[in-house]
Amino acid sequence: MNYPNTLAALVLGSFISSAAFGQSATGTRPAGTQPSPAAASEAISAASISKYLQAVSSDEMLGRKPFTAGEQRSTQYLADEFKRLGLKAVLPDGAGAGSATTYFQPVPLVEITGTPSATLQIKGNGQSLDLHYKTDFVAFTQREQPLVSVTNSPLVFAGYGVVAPEYGWDDYAGLDVKGKTVVVLVNDPGNAGTDTTLFKGKAMTYYGRWTYKYEEAARHGAAGLLIVHDTKPAAYPWSVVLSGAISPKLRAQTTNKGADKCAMEGWLTLEAAKRLFTIAGSSYEQLYTAANTRGFRPRPLAGLTLTGSIRNKTRSQTSRNVLGVLPGTTRPNEYIIYSAHWDHFGVGKAIAGDSIYNGAVDDGTGLAALLSIAEAFQKTKEKPQRSIVFLAVTGEEQGLLGSAYYAQHPPFPLNKTVADLNMDMLWPYGPMKDLTVIGYGQSELEDYARAAAKEQDRYLLPDQTPETGMFYRSDHFSFAHVGVPSLYASGGFESRTGGKASIAQQRQNYTTNLYHKPADQFDPNWDLTGIAQDAQLYFRVGQRLASETTFPKWRAGSEFKGARDKSMGGK
Repeated sequence: MNYPNTLAALVLGSFISSAAFGQSATGTRPAGTQPSPAAASEAISAASISKYLQAVSSDEMLGRKPFTAGEQRSTQYLADEFKRLGLKAVLPDGAGAGSATTYFQPVPLVEITGTPSATLQIKGNGQSLDLHYKTDFVAFTQREQPLVSVTNSPLVFAGYGVVAPEYGWDDYAGLDVKGKTVVVLVNDPGNAGTDTTLFKGKAMTYYGRWTYKYEEAARHGAAGLLIVHDTKPAAYPWSVVLSGAISPKLRAQTTNKGADKCAMEGWLTLEAAKRLFTIAGSSYEQLYTAANTRGFRPRPLAGLTLTGSIRNKTRSQTSRNVLGVLPGTTRPNEYIIYSAHWDHFGVGKAIAGDSIYNGAVDDGTGLAALLSIAEAFQKTKEKPQRSIVFLAVTGEEQGLLGSAYYAQHPPFPLNKTVADLNMDMLWPYGPMKDLTVIGYGQSELEDYARAAAKEQDRYLLPDQTPETGMFYRSDHFSFAHVGVPSLYASGGFESRTGGKASIAQQRQNYTTNLYHKPADQFDPNWDLTGIAQDAQLYFRVGQRLASETTFPKWRAGSEFKGARDKSMGGK
């Protein structure tokens, strides 16, 4: 997503078409306040992206894992850069230094290293089935206890484990699951494609996320929840589930130490689930069909029970978000957030002799864009009227933990937060014709993105794989969840030089050979002008938002509109 030989033409085009920013999606900008794009071309370039990207993804950062020396080094680097760029430290220093301020927001987390029993024992009706750890199941817990056990817990099947009143759907209707272990399918009812009127059809909703399923089961008092893994609706293979499950888990610290969560959370392989359903006197195909039919009702699994345990080691520690602020000139109490996550996987299992998981694309690219945009705002002659917050969050790889903490403990009021502009995994493969918007159709921020894309002779494209639920898998979701309109977009579908096929091949290679591996490290052969292109676009969107008096809105039908309306007092 960079454009080596077309950068000058696109910058010139931004001058010619900058009148597109004269009108707001929700209101008209006062005369004489139209921002200039000059700072973007001056400060945001392949060179600036390269400088920052090499720094944050270097071996010296030790893979940027929370609770390690890599966290200390990477977060201190970001704070030092924020200071050098003239951003203000506005958070109170927790060290008792009176009126001193800091760039760091403490994020209290707990690390749980769990070792499940070698088998899950299934018994009932004169039958038994042993499911084996890693090959048949994985299990973990959010309860901070040395030993968590589930003993003779009755098994029930609850479809997709979804309670969605707005869709007239309740997979727990009429079934008491207190003390029981619930088995559910991955994704949501619309994903099957048998009825396009269910939910949002193929496009995954929040109800399809595994995190939601665990939360809903806990709300109903279940002892455990096991999700049946199927590669197609999950959008990732069992190996991804396995690698995530066997690693220590970071969780937000809670006063009740996770007592309100299910004792056991986990996954079953599809083959293991089929064996389980067979001894329950049914079949996967029968239950799958039932779960995708309106009026589905949950059901016990023929008197079967489950027994298993998890031994835990816990470690509580404080990680940190890093944030700096460029105060607004006329409306400093209204805020626009640029976000990217600083964390990755640290030092781990060596692959091809390399054990440092540098995370250059994921999300060194987002951090490089974040810093380049901050530099551009400082260099522009016209300073923003609203305050700009530059936020690098922790714990994204462990479940959006840092951004979720910020959203629940916001330093600035949510009803004064205009938008979140999130950057995650920008593609270093040359200039793109498209700007692909994840969660297309959600908010008016798409209108801002469309105008900025037009300046660069690009077109807006909806997410091409909405069934994978990417809208719920990066930090913008934490802001959307509390009602703040959020944008997550980048070029990545149609290369300006190689077309659709070439970028598809490069992305597939990244997913197969680099993603979450030590091989995701800086490559001097990367063409970074596409990342600069995306960062320039985000800069222009932020400029426009900062010069307006209106707030972008969620579109009618968005599941996040209600939260925003509530925080804005019904406006």
